[in-house]
Amino acid sequence: MTKLILIRHANPAIDERKPAHEWPLSDVGRERSRLLGERLRDLGLDRVIASEEMKAAETGQIVAEILGIPFETAPGLHEHVRPKANWMGREQFEAQVAALLNRPDELVMGAETADEAHERFSSAVQTALERYPHQTLAIATHGTVMTLYIARLVGIEPVAFWKSIGMPAFTIVDLERGEIVTSMNDL
Repeated sequence: MTKLILIRHANPAIDERKPAHEWPLSDVGRERSRLLGERLRDLGLDRVIASEEMKAAETGQIVAEILGIPFETAPGLHEHVRPKANWMGREQFEAQVAALLNRPDELVMGAETADEAHERFSSAVQTALERYPHQTLAIATHGTVMTLYIARLVGIEPVAFWKSIGMPAFTIVDLERGEIVTSMNDL
């Protein structure tokens, strides 16, 4: 089995004056990242590769430190591009993301369609897998692109999956079979 562990970043320190891609982890997020690292201890991970966005990079770095394994960031693993997204309430944000996931070929929000985000993210994951072909990798990333990747890989409805993943969360996928091995959303 070729497995890949996809990690959604931990809780950010939300600053309504800044776009989400600039948010670092909160104190709670850092503590939950440590707990996540302990939870992943028995999975035989060899390396953590993270999005270059601060909250995912911090999550990945903390996990790698806990496990004593190499850590790096890589381009293309960042969240769906929405550089000028204004702060919106949870209900409005969830409606926007649901529209993005349900109409993947339309520019619903941000600067790329869901199809474009999926293509970029999938390409970055493939690059990582090819660079480290005999290693078990964890990719620390973001909810929307993680959802797009997993939903298309295993054929599940994306909105329900997106709503189910916490901060942090992880999903192990079997890349050969196109199946979810396990998910953890309860930290």
